[in-house]
Amino acid sequence: MWLSNTTANGAGGGLLMSLLPFVLMFVIFYFLLIRPQQKKTKERNNMLRALKKGDKVTTIGGLHGTIVELTDDKVVLKVNDVTKLTFDRSAVNNVTARAEASSEESK
Repeated sequence: MWLSNTTANGAGGGLLMSLLPFVLMFVIFYFLLIRPQQKKTKERNNMLRALKKGDKVTTIGGLHGTIVELTDDKVVLKVNDVTKLTFDRSAVNNVTARAEASSEESK
């Protein structure tokens, strides 16, 4: 009789203790992997939205160029004086130099 009471009370605590490592692992994965990746994705999307004509960019393939035309999903890069290449907007890896403000260009 006292043997069955001890087993019943211990099983409830054992279930909690067996789930605790899984919950702890999920919390660690969230803060070390999931959250930083979401932050990086958000920064990249903001960078792609902020693109404008005249920005010097690098594509994911390593091509350097200056933006001459820009639509919602396409970017036309001027690589040299005569070569213009069209890319998807998502192919831009980073901005190496921002275009000067339009007020400075008009001076």
